[in-house]
Amino acid sequence: MATAYGPYGPGSEPRHRLVPPTLRAPFEARVWREFLYLLISLPMAVLTFAYAVVMLSLGAGLLITFLGVPVLGAALAGCRGIGVVERARARALLRLEVAEPEPVRAAGGKRGPVSWVGALLKSGTSWRHVLYALLHLPWAIFAFTVAMVFACYGWGFATYPLWRWVFPAYVDQPGIELFGDDDRGRHFYLDTPFEVAASCGLGVLVLLATPWVMRALTSVDRLLVIGLLGPSRLAARVWELESDRGTVVDTAAADLRRIERDLHDGAQARLVALAMDLGLAKEKLDEDPQAAARMVDEAHGEIKLALQELRDLARGIHPAILTDRGLGPALSALAARCTVPVTVTADLPERPAPAIEGIAYFTVSELLQNISKHSNARTADVDVWRAGGRVMLRVGDDGRGGAGVSAAGSGLAGLAERIEAVDGVLIVHSPPGGPTSVTVELPWR
Repeated sequence: MATAYGPYGPGSEPRHRLVPPTLRAPFEARVWREFLYLLISLPMAVLTFAYAVVMLSLGAGLLITFLGVPVLGAALAGCRGIGVVERARARALLRLEVAEPEPVRAAGGKRGPVSWVGALLKSGTSWRHVLYALLHLPWAIFAFTVAMVFACYGWGFATYPLWRWVFPAYVDQPGIELFGDDDRGRHFYLDTPFEVAASCGLGVLVLLATPWVMRALTSVDRLLVIGLLGPSRLAARVWELESDRGTVVDTAAADLRRIERDLHDGAQARLVALAMDLGLAKEKLDEDPQAAARMVDEAHGEIKLALQELRDLARGIHPAILTDRGLGPALSALAARCTVPVTVTADLPERPAPAIEGIAYFTVSELLQNISKHSNARTADVDVWRAGGRVMLRVGDDGRGGAGVSAAGSGLAGLAERIEAVDGVLIVHSPPGGPTSVTVELPWR
């Protein structure tokens, strides 16, 4: 029997796993990135604090003239620019991803420098950037001092046996002087082997504590960046709702165009042809009753087809069974028309909001159409139930898999956008080879 060994030899593990995390932490790249972030924070904080104080003071002093307003606008715009730099610095050194705040937009869609400055002064995000510039300096001074003390003392004492020779060679003393009193002639140096070893051990302990100190200090910086330089929850929610509103409007417009096209190309065209056939039959009624009867019979068939198209169109707008009997029976009727055998399980103690019922119905309808057209599945199943204040849907099949929402313009991508517009979630699990499972979560009301 052949035995396969890893890259470190038989029975061995990667070298970094053999070193405990506590001993490995001072040498990890994350600690040095955080230390570099704290070092750069002090000069950055000094510059941003000076800019904010000077510009705000100048703008406030000039408010008695018209120049104060544009100066304040420049101060806020500059602070927002500083926020861009700070977010980029946090992204590069702290691996902190912070979304860009909402842009400055004048009320009513007005354009021009005056409207833009007014919107800038009214923007809470701009003033949060100013607050960051003012608060960051005292914290940066404290964090810089603590980081330097721990780093310098930790590495200095941990490596003290390696550089103690500098003192007798250049300073004319046996080691680091902890205490000195020239009047009484008392001096205490770290020069004996025990004192050197104790100093080294103390340095190692400080060095091992340094990563956690750095992490605690940068945690405060993370909170400052997220809380003051990122988008506020309310603004992000407004932005999301505006985007969702656009999606809903586009979807409604597309549905109206589809209904208009189906009416124009389907039932309307048949009714026009039917009117012409009946007109010809009326003219032939006296001359050729048998031909007129055949034309009336053909017109009767056209009426049946037109009525069927109108019923299909009405079902596509909002099926009557959904209104009369609810989501469970409507999904069962929908599954009966699918080309793949579908098992439907519905567990809803009561009916959700009518709008949510409609979205759930058409979501399942589109998913079953995808199964019929693309999956090559033998069976499928649909489950719907209530979980707290949410409606849960799961549509699965045993087809070839490979479905996803990543492709722009795909059916699932458009379906995901429409579901997100009502605070819903669509999750697709479809590995190549199958099976496929699509889970949809919708609000109850």
